[in-house]
Amino acid sequence: MDTPEEAPLATADAPQPQHGYTADKEAYLRRLRRIEGQVRGIARMVEEDKYCIDILTQVSAVTKALHAVSLGLVEEHIGHCVIGAASEPDPGLRAEAIDIKVKEAADAIGRLLR
Repeated sequence: MDTPEEAPLATADAPQPQHGYTADKEAYLRRLRRIEGQVRGIARMVEEDKYCIDILTQVSAVTKALHAVSLGLVEEHIGHCVIGAASEPDPGLRAEAIDIKVKEAADAIGRLLR
């Protein structure tokens, strides 16, 4: 099973790979654009010397919003990529594929918790 670094490059003829979040891609992009706007607003607050507690409140809101996106992506990874690995027809490859995808999810969760 290819890791993201080893995956072959898509060509014009080859279909783009489907990721777990593909069906919700536009919703994720809307949320990320909203978060981006919030971050610009925080920068503006700093430029305008706003009260530190007000800035921290906005930073907290952005952090929570990013965590929500992250948890959604983890859920999509488990529901799509891990389940997809479990569907591997070759039993020898199936266990390895599942281990890889579960480790990816566990590592991602670990980075979120740091």
